Amino acid sequence: MTDTAVGAAHDDAATTLTPDELRALQLERLQWSVHHAYENVPFYRLAFQRAGIHPDDVRTLADVARLPFTTKNDLREYYPFGMFAVPMAEVRRIHASSGTTGRPTVVGYTQTDLDNWADLIARSLRAAGVQPGWKVHNAYGYGLFTGGLGAHAGIERLGATVIPMSGGQTAKQVQLIHDFEPDAIMCTPTYLLTIADALEQAGIDPRSTSLKVGILGAEPWTNEMRLQIEQRLNIDAVDIYGLSEVMGPGVAMEAAATKDGPHIWEDHFLPEIIDPETGEPVPDGEPGELVFTSLTKQAFPVIRYRTRDLTRLLPGSAFPAMRRMEKITGRDDDMIILRGVNLFPTQIEELALGIETLTPHFVLELTRQGHLDALKVRIERHPDIDAASALAAAEVLKLRIKTSIGTSVDVQVEEPGSLPRSEGKYKRLYDLR
Repeated sequence: MTDTAVGAAHDDAATTLTPDELRALQLERLQWSVHHAYENVPFYRLAFQRAGIHPDDVRTLADVARLPFTTKNDLREYYPFGMFAVPMAEVRRIHASSGTTGRPTVVGYTQTDLDNWADLIARSLRAAGVQPGWKVHNAYGYGLFTGGLGAHAGIERLGATVIPMSGGQTAKQVQLIHDFEPDAIMCTPTYLLTIADALEQAGIDPRSTSLKVGILGAEPWTNEMRLQIEQRLNIDAVDIYGLSEVMGPGVAMEAAATKDGPHIWEDHFLPEIIDPETGEPVPDGEPGELVFTSLTKQAFPVIRYRTRDLTRLLPGSAFPAMRRMEKITGRDDDMIILRGVNLFPTQIEELALGIETLTPHFVLELTRQGHLDALKVRIERHPDIDAASALAAAEVLKLRIKTSIGTSVDVQVEEPGSLPRSEGKYKRLYDLR
């Protein structure tokens, strides 16, 4: 594989390419990646043959739509290393998903893969406004989860100082933020709210810390939550997007200058939007399911990986040649079908955050009442709000959900601090049927 194909140069030249230059680079890398997967991964060779297509048939970027999809179930079927495209002796790191809903998905990285990943995290941090010499508090989980170590390498690549705190131990998070005075923090948005709560409990005004920027991801979150985080901590909150099957964090990044959705680093990942029901591509600007084809990955190439994330592709802004993706606020496998109405947890979040007497701390409980499903929203009131005002707010939330989403739910107001707090990815939905 040539340097051109792997993107070995550790700089940001790709972000200044013209659209035509970027498309030419994408096509070159797409043709390499498709051949690499076909020649080295039995799954892809068989899938291509079944689809009646050969890598040589990929002559334009549009030809990617002729290639077969890859799903999470495919990765699990070839567990643990059957999707690797290089000998194990060339693999320098292995990551894996939690595997809470089945076999974990296992991904591998060559040294070039790790270098590219670090470059893209560094690029993402620059887009977020992080500068060399800053201190970055990294509260993404270390270990098999891609967040901690992926972010760590990119912070160092940028020339910033990493504080490798990992997730959990919230009291210690507060102590280090107070004592070490970091300039930026990386974690999930719900965990940053947990840290804000803990700062207040320790007698520290969250707006008084040294933090300037929060690089937040690993779970869907709304612009309403962004506003609450920014007001509560006096920071810029920007969205970093990624998933382990495609690389990890840093597949796309929102620019602090625009805050209009993450720009996809299209020199390394080719995005598509498809109709989740038919699998057919839809035009840019139309909503659907996000699909990625890797362009430079050596150890673990992915062809048309179905992310299950719902979004749409928009023109670039801060990086004009690179398309943006609308902020992810739901996954088609997170969708709740309640009495024939489709809803997502982020829709509840958006409505709840518009009511000042309620907090962002809520969970959804799905139960069965007779032959019908029922949904209960358990949400905490603000500490300085009395119970009567909170009950009135619950009725407002019920009405807003009924009016905006079109289904009836029960809303139960909880005491401050009574619901579980996030220490990483926050579990919103509990299926108790």
